[in-house]
Amino acid sequence: MKLVAIHVYDADLPVVGTYRMSSGPMTRLTSVIVELVTDTGLVGYGEVCPLGPVYQPQHVLGAKAAIAEMAPKLIGQDPTLVVRFNRAMDAALDSHRYAKAAIDIAAWDLAGKRYDRRLCDLLGGAAADSVSSYYAVAVASPDEQARVAAERQREGYRRLQIKIGGREVEEDIETLRRVGEVLQPGTRLAADGNRGMTGRDTILLSQRCRDIPLILEQPCATLDEIANIRPHLCHPLYLDEVTEDVSTVARAIGERLADGFGMKITRIGGISAMLTVRDLCEARNLPHTVDDNWGGDIIAAACVHVGATVAPKLFEGAWIAKPYIAHHYDAECGPRVKGGQIRIPSGPGLGVTPDLSRFGAPVPSFG
Repeated sequence: MKLVAIHVYDADLPVVGTYRMSSGPMTRLTSVIVELVTDTGLVGYGEVCPLGPVYQPQHVLGAKAAIAEMAPKLIGQDPTLVVRFNRAMDAALDSHRYAKAAIDIAAWDLAGKRYDRRLCDLLGGAAADSVSSYYAVAVASPDEQARVAAERQREGYRRLQIKIGGREVEEDIETLRRVGEVLQPGTRLAADGNRGMTGRDTILLSQRCRDIPLILEQPCATLDEIANIRPHLCHPLYLDEVTEDVSTVARAIGERLADGFGMKITRIGGISAMLTVRDLCEARNLPHTVDDNWGGDIIAAACVHVGATVAPKLFEGAWIAKPYIAHHYDAECGPRVKGGQIRIPSGPGLGVTPDLSRFGAPVPSFG
């Protein structure tokens, strides 16, 4: 099998309402879709959706420029030899893991189709027919965040992520207290600062909320800040945005800087890199999620398939953006959350086929 063409598309992702994090509001995003075409007629799909240009060092124009740099050097390769294919990407361009991730996802999609197996089967086997999800409650007033938390628990979610940061810490403390009042037995709670808090405020919040069972997720911007405040916290701490490569995850594990991770497939470099993180975490008995920054059905399917292979005792859920965006790429097979669970797509590879007519002409094509 040889790669004969690479097509790149822009996908418009309108957000339902306004979604607020510590970094500000979001109403619309652009996802970059990659289509790998082979000489056998099989086609694979990948996706990366930077969360705007300031959330992390990733942006849509950068993704497309990086893909354009690599694409001519990948034509003629066998993308289903995924390790070798990833080495070809590294030889063509240093870093830019988020852009490589879209191609890596498409390569795994092709591998599944080539061998007529679901992606989760190629990755080691699913623990069940569905995976648990969790709901991220956007920044709002304490009463509103508590109201949404109560409602989502009634819908079946058993893990809630409460967005905090970007405002006075007293309001975050009040929010967590209100949410704690409606927390049902068996529901796990994460307070996610998305790098928007100072070390001082994180310590204050943790000490003032010491009676609330929760984990703190990425309150501060850097590993150095995390290392400085960690001895003063009353809660377990998960890392998220700083885990930009496998080396950083290994360092955080080795230096005991984290009790778990909120992992994003495209940020870490794709499914291939995520498998390494999965296995490192299992070796050290550390829980983690399998998520992405945002995105449509392609990214959602990748999260579900990888999440299905995580040891159940360590799996913190797969977050997908579908509850917050207006449409599917694949109206029939696009992953959906029902009762806090997401069924694994049943077709080969990712099990989703995007309707390319939604995206218009490629921008651009190679090969």
